[in-house]
Amino acid sequence: MRSSERASVPRGRRFAAALVVSTLAGTGLAACAADPQDTPQPTAETTVAGKAADQAAIVWDKCPQPAKGASRNPHLTCGTLKVPLNYRDPGGAKIEVAVSRLSTAKPGKRHGVLLLNPGGPALGGLDMPATMAPTLPKSVLDSYDLIGFDPRGVEHSNPQSCRLRDPTVTGLFPYPAADGSITKNVALAKADAKQCADAAGENLKYYTTANTARDMDRIRQALGEKKISYWGQSYGTYLGAVYRSLFPERTDRMILEGNVNPTKVWADEVADTWGKGMADRFPDAARVAAAQHATLGLGHNAEQVTHTYLTLADRLDRKPAPVPSTSLSLDGPTLRNVTYALLLHNETLPVLAQFWKAAVDLADGLTTDADNTVLKQVFADTPSSPGVPADNQATMFLALVCGDAEWPHNVDGYAARTAANRKAWPLTAGMPTNIWACAFWKKPTEAPVAVTATGPRNTLILQNRRDNATPWEGAVGLHQALGDKSLLVGVDNGGHYTYNEGSACADKTTIDFLTTGHLPGKDLYCTDVKQK
Repeated sequence: MRSSERASVPRGRRFAAALVVSTLAGTGLAACAADPQDTPQPTAETTVAGKAADQAAIVWDKCPQPAKGASRNPHLTCGTLKVPLNYRDPGGAKIEVAVSRLSTAKPGKRHGVLLLNPGGPALGGLDMPATMAPTLPKSVLDSYDLIGFDPRGVEHSNPQSCRLRDPTVTGLFPYPAADGSITKNVALAKADAKQCADAAGENLKYYTTANTARDMDRIRQALGEKKISYWGQSYGTYLGAVYRSLFPERTDRMILEGNVNPTKVWADEVADTWGKGMADRFPDAARVAAAQHATLGLGHNAEQVTHTYLTLADRLDRKPAPVPSTSLSLDGPTLRNVTYALLLHNETLPVLAQFWKAAVDLADGLTTDADNTVLKQVFADTPSSPGVPADNQATMFLALVCGDAEWPHNVDGYAARTAANRKAWPLTAGMPTNIWACAFWKKPTEAPVAVTATGPRNTLILQNRRDNATPWEGAVGLHQALGDKSLLVGVDNGGHYTYNEGSACADKTTIDFLTTGHLPGKDLYCTDVKQK
């Protein structure tokens, strides 16, 4: 999410979309890397450009109608291609994947295509070329055509639906009860797993990150490219790492921003880092609120603001506060989810401080006009795109995180870890180690793809030091997996996005790499951030 999207307060489906991959609850089960014989291997059909029997060039035309109130770059064109539902049966059933293109490359200067993915998991990507283009200099735009796509199962690519009662991604997040009990979480996890099995059916097991990476290679073929460059954000870093591992000879220049540790998907991804990530990032917002103590009254310093927040969260856990002029109530989980989403961007920290003040007043039953304005902004809904089920992102969120790797099944183990996590990291209240529907999911069709240091040195890892969504440790784990085939550029900044966020050091390294293919000899740590 870039450009105009990043300035808005996420809510409804947009708010759910802001809750990116690294919010996944960890539970203490390390993912096992797949042995080569366990993973469907690329064949001549899937790796030779333009040679697949059922592969045709994409016919470019108008893009699907956007959601009500949304605009779209008129220069963006779209098309579809057919890919196997199951790559172990490439001649069997097919599904369609929607692809977009912003033709920006100039004759004589064109290097190739830059495939983009915004993460999620399960965010649509058709509009990403148009949102990224304004942030890129002419040297990059002259070199690449920008390509977006909706991953399989998402939005316009054969959208999936479990017909979940609560269609939001945030509704999946397993915050324990006020007393720490996970009884209701267990019941909901079991019900969601059954609902997906009944409504979406057996084919949902084929909607995985590995198969999405294989779809990406079909996109490459359809574009007639021998190699593709790639820029993935958040969950898109894991998708890119998987593509790079499956198709090292087809990977050109790769940028991974806001990173997932590929050795820990998905049950362990946040167990070791989620609480610490929030603890690292939260003081940035607390200091913003403390600087406005005279008007907000949340505390004179970050420690006092944190105490106010934790007291409020506990209070709302026990007694949710009705939101004026809506049928909604503000409870502890919603407070935490809004906080999480507004921590993703530095420019929304002042709004977050105002929201905390409004939440305190709401709990006291004494909201002001200013409070109501902030609450209206936060709780405003964003409509779905036409033809896309309301629960599409939540459905595919589960399909990916439950279908990529097996989760622990022992309920007592979740209860014990959740109790310990609540004490260790009070800001996250035990959610990172609580139970998900994945505990009741069927066994995945294949083990996670092993991400290793294969191929050329062609991967740039961008990572903020205080990223609450995908904490610093994720980038370190990815860098270790890729070894000397990657370069890590760390930035002394908070929030989920690194490029175009005030560090000339990080931006120059990114642009130089895209335009020349050159990576510095050693990792960098940039301390030159100028806040917007």
